[in-house]
Amino acid sequence: RILADYRAPNYFRNDLFRFVSESRRPPYRWFLVGPERSGTTVHIDPLATSAWNTLIYGKKRWVLFPPWVPKHIVKGSDGCIRSDEDDEAIHYFMTILPRMKRKAHAVGNTGDYTDFTCYEFTQNAGETVFIPNGWWHAVLNLTHTVGVTQNFCSPKNFNKVWIKTRTGRKRMAYKWLCQLEEHYPHLASRAKAMNRRDNFIMKYDPREIRKREKKEEEERRRRHEQKQQKKRSRKHHHHHHDQQHSQKSHHHDDHCSSSGTSKQQQQQHEKVDMIESYQKDHRHNRHFYSQSRSTSTGTMNSSTRDTKRTRHVSP
Repeated sequence: RILADYRAPNYFRNDLFRFVSESRRPPYRWFLVGPERSGTTVHIDPLATSAWNTLIYGKKRWVLFPPWVPKHIVKGSDGCIRSDEDDEAIHYFMTILPRMKRKAHAVGNTGDYTDFTCYEFTQNAGETVFIPNGWWHAVLNLTHTVGVTQNFCSPKNFNKVWIKTRTGRKRMAYKWLCQLEEHYPHLASRAKAMNRRDNFIMKYDPREIRKREKKEEEERRRRHEQKQQKKRSRKHHHHHHDQQHSQKSHHHDDHCSSSGTSKQQQQQHEKVDMIESYQKDHRHNRHFYSQSRSTSTGTMNSSTRDTKRTRHVSP
């Protein structure tokens, strides 16, 4: 129902993002309802888009900083905000912003405050504010407010929006480029020229997808080949190790066999020596026994004859 009654102001109807489907387009329009003392902290709108804001009811206080004012100055990080303070809209407008302006006046047009500029104004019901791309801004609701706002891309800020979108919304950027080739070919040519200048590759371009798939396939094939090479190398190493182990085993068996044969031969020689020694000792003992027996027999015969002789001569 609200969209049926909604219409962008004439100055901002040429929104190039209209060629992108609502499902792919990032959030870009809001119906705003805010109580008194609420608001938004200082920020830059996304994707380098510009914006318009129409106030239906109430009053808003705005402050805008040109793109050349450094971020840390805008945020008050140079000492205008203390560590125990926050940067909510009410505190920013009531405390931080006055400190910032006093410091800019004190240091003059020097250092980070060179060309320091800020624009403050009050927006009333029925008025529309235009916020150029890249401008820092903050808003404070002075009363209860109702408003409508929308971010957009026009041919005026297309270059900056394209550079942000091609990296921030890659799939959407390719779909958008295809539509621009049909409806705004000169802008599509400008986008392609910027891509060539920056050596930027569209991630979802079918030609780039095929190149990337081919490169990934070659990488997978290379990794597979390296893996197979490692397997073959490990297999060759194990085979060589097994051969060395087998040779060592055969050498050990031969050594043990020859050692066993030598030991048996030694034992056999020792056995033969023992037998020969035994036989020699046995022959020696027999010879000695024979001599002893002959001697004892002769003695016994002599003694017997003497006994007989004695017996013969005795009375």
